[in-house]
Amino acid sequence: MGDMAEWGFLTNHLHALYCVARHPGIRIREIADAVGVQERAAHRIVADLVEGGYLTRRRVGSRNFYELHPNQPIRREGLDEVAVGEVLDVLLKRS
Repeated sequence: MGDMAEWGFLTNHLHALYCVARHPGIRIREIADAVGVQERAAHRIVADLVEGGYLTRRRVGSRNFYELHPNQPIRREGLDEVAVGEVLDVLLKRS
């Protein structure tokens, strides 16, 4: 079991999307802590997701809120017919 900690099934990007799906007002620091990366990396991940059309960022006062776009396809050859929302529904135990 010692080797299991060296890899995982979720990418950091999908993990960040999962965090946003659960808490649309989540802070970058909280995403970083949940994903296990530095804040700077979490900023890059969220920027990638916004640029890729998976999230829209909306500023409300001093906070950012994120809108998830679940119909976007997974970015993986052979899985591009699967929407990211389908995966998140399983992770969030929604049907």
